Amino acid sequence: MAKKNENSMDEIVSLAKRRGFVFPGSEIYGGLANTWDYGPVGVELKNNIKQAWWKFFVKDRDDVVGLDAAILMNSKVWEASGHTAGFNDALVDCKKCRARLRADHLIEDNLDVKVEGKSLKEVTEIIKTNNLKCPSCGKSDFTEARQFNLMFKTYQGVTEEGNNIIYLRPETAQAMFVNFKNVLNSTHKKIPFGVAQIGKSFRNEITPGNFIFRTVEFEQMELEYFIKEEDWQKQFDYWQGEMIKWLEYIGVKKENYSIREHDKEELSHYSKKTIDIEYDFPFGTKELYGLAYRGNFDLTQHQKHSKQNMEYFDTEDNQKYIPHIIEPTFGVDRSVLAVMIDAYTEEEVSTANGKTETRVVMKFNKNIAPVKVAILPLSKKENLSKKAREVFDLVKTEFTSQYDESQSIGKRYRRQDEIGTPYCVTVDFESLDDDAVTVRDRDTMEQKRVKISELDKWLKEVF
Repeated sequence: MAKKNENSMDEIVSLAKRRGFVFPGSEIYGGLANTWDYGPVGVELKNNIKQAWWKFFVKDRDDVVGLDAAILMNSKVWEASGHTAGFNDALVDCKKCRARLRADHLIEDNLDVKVEGKSLKEVTEIIKTNNLKCPSCGKSDFTEARQFNLMFKTYQGVTEEGNNIIYLRPETAQAMFVNFKNVLNSTHKKIPFGVAQIGKSFRNEITPGNFIFRTVEFEQMELEYFIKEEDWQKQFDYWQGEMIKWLEYIGVKKENYSIREHDKEELSHYSKKTIDIEYDFPFGTKELYGLAYRGNFDLTQHQKHSKQNMEYFDTEDNQKYIPHIIEPTFGVDRSVLAVMIDAYTEEEVSTANGKTETRVVMKFNKNIAPVKVAILPLSKKENLSKKAREVFDLVKTEFTSQYDESQSIGKRYRRQDEIGTPYCVTVDFESLDDDAVTVRDRDTMEQKRVKISELDKWLKEVF
């Protein structure tokens, strides 16, 4: 009987390090808060998710094109977008232990109350009235809430002067807005159309982020879809549906996510509607993805500040207008975390001697599994290893594969279970006579005999 671990992140974090999914950043020097490194298996999983997203939202469509913009942008971009003045979070310090905390997280984690749109005075009052306690020391003695800008600041040039200030981008969206006309002129796309991008963003987070859920350096998959104003509700509903299809495609279970529409007080001043797709993480229900109707605020702001014309000429209506925007946004790292949590399964299985043991298996959807096939010679004997290497060479060009001949076959099966490999191919002594291999299914553990000459075709059919 399979069961999903719903108690803590400990098992996920432990498995992630043990099996090469995710390592603590700079670990040999004591680490660096909110930074993580993707290991050999993790980078494959992450890349598979990104490639699947690009295929799903760009390559399989004719109304979306791609962009890969620079991380560093002219500082005027962030002035126009409002980030320089307004990309802030409310910050409080514990007077007893000096812990620095985001006030919204302190309130949300304890009261399950959203505080977006509330003033610093209101935030301070909520903390005091409810006698909220510091998660580090348990005391209830905080400073007044104050603004903290989340952008990382750096300098361009050899001197650190005010006019040389630039920022690491806190989001990928603005590059798609400032390149709107470049994309339009080079592709001749007609409204409605979208621009998609996958890239790194940076936010100066000050509180622990629950493993890879919240980090200072993270990756986004974003799409800006340019539309006529009157079509915004129809397009919003359509893209919400596409996001749900994507969740199904990567294997996020329906019972583990929900949709929450932002209250009027939470909405940005330019938005008529925003939803969060929230996932039930072991540490609480948190935002996984977002979908926002941004109006034409972004292009209008960049037209105003840059003095460049951002209007679109609609040949069908014979009119000019600044397009409105629907924005589906996806976190790569949160996607990795969600599929790992949903894939993590513990089940009791029978052993050869009649006893039972707990098998840990990562039941990833086959389309995103980090390793597709493992080639396992039954022993290290030269004739078996040679045959197994031939099989490995046969499949590795089409499928991400591992060759493993260390320890017993049972232990090797368990290793592959823990990284979520759908199929293990065992080369045994019988293979030397019949040119066939035993293929083991990850989920059912059933085994079947397949001719080596037919293995590539068989694998293509099951994938």
